[in-house]
Amino acid sequence: MDTVLPLPNWNELADRSLAGDVISRDDARAVLQAPDEVILDQLAAAYRVRRHHFANRVRLHFLLNAQSGLCPEDCHYCSQSSVSMAEIEKYPFMAREKILAAADRAASLNVGTFCMVISGRAPGGRVFEKVLDAVREVKARHDMHVCACLGLLTEEHVRQLEEAGVDQVNHNLNSSERFTDEIVTTHSYGDRVSTVEHVGRSNMKTCSGGIIGMGETDDDVIDLALALREMNVRSVPVNFLIPIPGTPFEERSGLDPRRCLRVLCLYRFILPSQEIRIAGGREVHLRSMQPLGLYAANSIFIGDYLTTPGQTAHADYEMIRDAGFVLEAPDGTALDASRLDELLGAVPQPA
Repeated sequence: MDTVLPLPNWNELADRSLAGDVISRDDARAVLQAPDEVILDQLAAAYRVRRHHFANRVRLHFLLNAQSGLCPEDCHYCSQSSVSMAEIEKYPFMAREKILAAADRAASLNVGTFCMVISGRAPGGRVFEKVLDAVREVKARHDMHVCACLGLLTEEHVRQLEEAGVDQVNHNLNSSERFTDEIVTTHSYGDRVSTVEHVGRSNMKTCSGGIIGMGETDDDVIDLALALREMNVRSVPVNFLIPIPGTPFEERSGLDPRRCLRVLCLYRFILPSQEIRIAGGREVHLRSMQPLGLYAANSIFIGDYLTTPGQTAHADYEMIRDAGFVLEAPDGTALDASRLDELLGAVPQPA
């Protein structure tokens, strides 16, 4: 018989988080296992922490899949992996003009961070040089941060990315060390940690998070958050698994909006000052409860994901405005609330 954990005082959890203390594992489990009737109380407490560090700002990220598919790794969740039979578009590194057009689109949407992603284990020499050139051109053209997600990186990769003007590097740990062997066999948890540590020793911002809903336990969810805290990761994307047909995890499910919201609350309690971004699977799993996620998280992707579509920019702007939030500029300051109205008038409404 499962042990029923006593419910903590949510405001006391928020107080401890704001004081910089790590909440206990029992309290972390209680956050994830709490009954549905207290979800609003949890969100209110998480919002106290979020508001202290980020006020009512929402940072937008724009994701560009600059090289798709053709990956030798066997990540079971990924439609681009060597073991995936998913019907996706596959292409080598994008032409310069397409990358700059995507950056122009991101700038027009008022994003704070333009994220350039390539598939593969690690960047090859020719592709890496193209990435560096693209970063320089985007930075010269627009006032927004650039994030690079390029697979496993060496210290030399990191040095060159920093010199080119990259502001942050993403490399997700994805899950706990214990669960990693269940989701990939072609690289280790330690390989991923090494890349994050290389970035952590630079002046660039570390970006690393995970995927929820792959069959992990509550302790795996907690261990990932604690590992990210220990490594002082500053930007944390929280993905919710989209079980893409043709991938080994196509049958995995079990997420609902309340579970997703509890995970976001837990991550805010454990990672109080970090940027927490609701990433892939937001529309699929949070559905009509997406706005509530912003009371714990302070960032979202706008537009599409790597191989799956997101909701329209118009819908995202409406969600942010209607919940009483404002957009965050690249430098972290709040934009005037009227900016959202301007953007809503500039982007097409859903058909």
